[in-house]
Amino acid sequence: MFRISLEEFEGPLDLLLFFIKRDELDIYNIPISKITRDFIDYIHAMQSLNLEVAAEFIYMASLLMSIKARMLLPREEPEDGDASEFDPRTELVERLLEYKRIKEGAEGMRSLEEVRSAMFPRRSFESIEPQVIDELDEPVNRPTLYQLIMTYKSILDNMPKVRVQNVQEAPVTIDEQVELILTRLEKRVQVSFRSVVDGVANRLVLVVTFLAVLELCRGQQIVVIVKEGYDDFWMSRKQRL
Repeated sequence: MFRISLEEFEGPLDLLLFFIKRDELDIYNIPISKITRDFIDYIHAMQSLNLEVAAEFIYMASLLMSIKARMLLPREEPEDGDASEFDPRTELVERLLEYKRIKEGAEGMRSLEEVRSAMFPRRSFESIEPQVIDELDEPVNRPTLYQLIMTYKSILDNMPKVRVQNVQEAPVTIDEQVELILTRLEKRVQVSFRSVVDGVANRLVLVVTFLAVLELCRGQQIVVIVKEGYDDFWMSRKQRL
């Protein structure tokens, strides 16, 4: 019914590195069962919201399941008596380490670019300080799509269970919920997602409202930050210079 495509992670390796960093895992000794489950859960979450999942993510999911299966299979004793044997995770670890080095190098070059651009500002433009919307509005606190979905799932799980027997049209549209959020932001600098859906008993309205948030993010109309945990997030209008 609704279809929105967002580029959240640059690729499946970027998503795996996110899980490793989030759970403070040892990249050289990846718990393949856990990371495979998290990866597949992410894909299912995307599909449940009718978001497009790139083929490379599907391929990585099949690769992780293949590695998991090989680790569960009994291994034959080496003929030469060498106790060391090939770890099915080796190739994945090498790819993750290489991608991590490239990503860190790119981030370092981006930082140098920002420093360089600050040294030579354009004189034809007046320097305008953007409005500070929150003391926590730093890149490190900008949520990933995964964190937004966790907030949405937390609210959805706590809603009263209503048995739906007939297919029904959504009582609101994405455009209407976009307008609702922007109207709230005209009165306040910052609003939380929970405050927008407070009192909503219809799960379909919650789904459409969450899709409206994603639409505003895609259109770069709002800034979203997280403060504590995954049970809520806050939205502010994006300041344009």
